[in-house]
Amino acid sequence: MISQKDRFLIFLSYQEIANKKQEMLLEELEDFSVDSVLNNPIIYQILSSDEIRKLKDAYDARELDSCIENMQHSGIEILTIFSPNYPTSLIDLPDRPLVLYSKGDLSLLSQRCFAIVGTRMPSSYGRLVTEKFAKKLAESGLVIVSGLCYGIDQIAHRATLDVGGKTIAIIGSGFNHIYPSTNTELAQEIVQKGGLIFTEYPPSFEPKRYTFPRRNRIVAGVSDGILIPEAGLKSGTLHTKEYALEYGKDIFAVPGNINSPKSELTNSLIKSGQAECTLCPDDILQFYGLDHAAEDKKVVSLNFDEQKIVDLLQAEPRSFDFLAENSKIPVNLLNVCLTTLEIRGLIRRLPAQMFCLT
Repeated sequence: MISQKDRFLIFLSYQEIANKKQEMLLEELEDFSVDSVLNNPIIYQILSSDEIRKLKDAYDARELDSCIENMQHSGIEILTIFSPNYPTSLIDLPDRPLVLYSKGDLSLLSQRCFAIVGTRMPSSYGRLVTEKFAKKLAESGLVIVSGLCYGIDQIAHRATLDVGGKTIAIIGSGFNHIYPSTNTELAQEIVQKGGLIFTEYPPSFEPKRYTFPRRNRIVAGVSDGILIPEAGLKSGTLHTKEYALEYGKDIFAVPGNINSPKSELTNSLIKSGQAECTLCPDDILQFYGLDHAAEDKKVVSLNFDEQKIVDLLQAEPRSFDFLAENSKIPVNLLNVCLTTLEIRGLIRRLPAQMFCLT
């Protein structure tokens, strides 16, 4: 049942009235029927004359009711801050969205949610790391949250679905304008496989440059923590990181090549102490008391060179030079093998180019 307050907030969301002004209207008004509000002199103290004119020109009671009815018929659930199932993780945020439009299983928001975000153009290393972490964390029961964009977002959602996990996509547009459009099928699959997609924008709202940074506050808000597998210093991931810090969320980052621009943000966050350095999914699972590493010790398949390295590390930590000399593996191939073993969680890189088994 849509109340007058709900209907009023839905109307404002269609007209892009700023959240702060909407909150002020909620504090000052007593009658929330749209007709009454538009004739109440209080609104002149809060909204500009242009905004008031825009609202009055746009308001059509029958059209608004038709929009609400069409959304309900198409499977879109509308939540406002007055709805009993509005996410508790968002209700106290300083810039909370007052209306949410959702498709899928809203109960996922009451489970432990964990965000994976990063660059839209990951390297092969970033792709491998994201898949590894998303799969293991999802298999361990975490709900994986991301933004359904290119790159790390897309990989995290896909990897989670591949292992039968649950994922939440928070988008910066309306449902009629999934961005990028190439992820429309992925969005449908998320819902079909028991996941959730939601947004603060009504279905007809097209993506704009500012909507994605704003979307990131919701990504951080619903998540217990965030992982950044790979991101540059100018990445939009910076916004998610800042919101996570503001909201007191846990931040994890995967170290990368110091010569790669795509790892500048992750390495910088680790160096500054703003993020926990994580080398394998078990680091995160241990942090939350969800470590299943003991039951996950299974036989792993190693190629000939990888087995050489593991055998050389059985006795004690070894240096890169020692491994190169005794394994007889070419240096460029040795680097590849060490990185692969590290990503798989079989070895750990130590200071001074030393390596040991995990």
